[in-house]
Amino acid sequence: MKFMRDFVAVVIFAGALVLAAGSAFSQAYPQKAIRLVVGFPPGGATDIVARLVGQKLSVSLGQAVVIDNRPGANSNIGAELAARAAADGYTLFMCTIANAINYSLYSNLPFDMIKDFVPVAQTASILSFLVVHPSLPVKSVKELIELAKSKPGELNYASSGIGGSPHLAAEMFKTMAGVNMVHIPYKGTGPELTDLLAGVVRIAFETTPAVLPHVKAGKLRALAVNSLKRTPLLPDLPTMSEAGLPGFEVTSWNGVLAPAGTPKEIVTRLNNEIVKALKMPDVHEKLSGLGADPVGNTPEQFAAFIQAEIKKWAKVIKESGARVD
Repeated sequence: MKFMRDFVAVVIFAGALVLAAGSAFSQAYPQKAIRLVVGFPPGGATDIVARLVGQKLSVSLGQAVVIDNRPGANSNIGAELAARAAADGYTLFMCTIANAINYSLYSNLPFDMIKDFVPVAQTASILSFLVVHPSLPVKSVKELIELAKSKPGELNYASSGIGGSPHLAAEMFKTMAGVNMVHIPYKGTGPELTDLLAGVVRIAFETTPAVLPHVKAGKLRALAVNSLKRTPLLPDLPTMSEAGLPGFEVTSWNGVLAPAGTPKEIVTRLNNEIVKALKMPDVHEKLSGLGADPVGNTPEQFAAFIQAEIKKWAKVIKESGARVD
């Protein structure tokens, strides 16, 4: 009996030491700068959100958060770099809708978005719009569908690149509306907008930061917002569901991931600080200016969201036949 009592006491003591060590580890973190990898160039919506959140984390964590832009391959270069990093909380990755799309779009990715990362928190949801050049004789989604059906294969639409959310949003539109339009891919949003504004291409599905100033200036015409609810940025603009395609939703998003194996205490600490940052009035104001809504969910909620997005876009990719490799 004495042996058993001694054994139980040792087990309890050892467990207490582990818990204490974990608590101390969490409190000690971070002790050096944190790198937040962004898979796109500086200046885009994802980069802006990363820098905004990173600046707040630098203050709350007491260590610099360095934004490391690693553009290329629809953000796969940055994702692979982060996936291979040490799981110690000092390398994080700014995940986006592109990564959910890439999961099915690329057949031989050198990393797995589900197995190689642990979700920390979704940071923002960014609106997108269906826009047309004013020279296109349509003023509603219904009129666009009617025109496309009367001229199968004659209308073209632009995107910032094969496999991006603007491309696949159009493919979803084609499937749900039963129309045939020609894809004109560009190497980035900049050249895409140049030709869209010039009327070289006349249809696009693009994010708020890219098109809203041009819509307000009358250089582009917005036909619908691609979300399930209207936006106060353009309160009279119908949603795609209201315009005749029920359930149509393409909202860009981003969030923070950590390499798989990152201690739960660190993930929890980072989640708490990110959620706090997203609730700050100045952060909310800046995100609203981008047409973005702060999210700040739990790691579990973000994981479920990513899984749902992967499933959603896998279906679109299969139906469209889109591939990049």
